[in-house]
Amino acid sequence: MTDSVRVTLEGSDESTSVRVYGDEGDVSTDDATFRFSIDGGGDGTADDGASDPSVDERTECDNPRYVAPLADVPSDGTLRCEARSGNRGTELILRRVGDDVSAWRNSCPHKPEVRLDPGSGTIVHDEQLVCHKHGARFECGDGICTAGPCRGDALDAIAVAVRDGSVYLTDERFESCHRFDEPSA
Repeated sequence: MTDSVRVTLEGSDESTSVRVYGDEGDVSTDDATFRFSIDGGGDGTADDGASDPSVDERTECDNPRYVAPLADVPSDGTLRCEARSGNRGTELILRRVGDDVSAWRNSCPHKPEVRLDPGSGTIVHDEQLVCHKHGARFECGDGICTAGPCRGDALDAIAVAVRDGSVYLTDERFESCHRFDEPSA
């Protein structure tokens, strides 16, 4: 399969939404696992995507964990990316405050299939991220919902780090990252 497919699996206490690449794999929540094989081959298991720690020592061009220059991450919106592990992808959003960058799964805890950044940037009001669909408000540091239907819940944080003016994916659940919106030349 050359294009990705977005798969959402809802369990009794959790919902997981990921992008799936390839012809086989699985998606799991707390109480359910969906395994698939498009061509009928394989045993339905996916590569665990264990990352190589030396990957962070590569140059920006060759480093699959390189996300973007710090200056490209907005402070008045978000930058939309995708973190990948094996044949699975997870959309994430990044926001800058000064020289620090925070990243979260691009998904509202109230309805995980709703993206906080639908492609034009997440609404930022009074230094909080705002769900365009439900109006939920999230603190930009810890991702805690302060108002709306998921008050008290938190966004799923994705670990990133800023080094030498560039942002890198450091979350061990993923092995690479790429931007959805490439800067114009």
